[in-house]
Amino acid sequence: MRLEYFEMVDRVLAHDATTLTAEARVPDASPVFEGHFPGFPILPGVLMIEAMAQASGWLMVARSGFTRMALLAQTREAKMRGMVKPGAVLTIAVELLQESSGYAELRGALTEAGRKVAEATLRLQTLPFPAPELESAVRARASVIGLA
Repeated sequence: MRLEYFEMVDRVLAHDATTLTAEARVPDASPVFEGHFPGFPILPGVLMIEAMAQASGWLMVARSGFTRMALLAQTREAKMRGMVKPGAVLTIAVELLQESSGYAELRGALTEAGRKVAEATLRLQTLPFPAPELESAVRARASVIGLA
């Protein structure tokens, strides 16, 4: 996980047409932890949601054969169930619930050592890549995380 670059997914472990499981390793040190919180560093809840949103996005990119990108449009029923400390290894599991008219609804869960630490229902908008440079960057990152 490179928090400063919002690269939340380190490795895709498995995926099929409707599910994706990924791994995210929370760094031991990051400027994020300097302010959240001094002497008691924990991963902000919004970054937990972002990790689930990115895994959801990777599923949708793969479903489209890398012809469409996905943007977070809505978060519902988000629950933070536990604190995540630096150095944690997280598993991100997402499942496609519905897809239609350029939108997709997915359910995401974040676990650490089998313990659920966050979950949410996410709505993503899917659209064609607006620039060839973005598509190239997404394909390059997909190769790094084992999706391509």
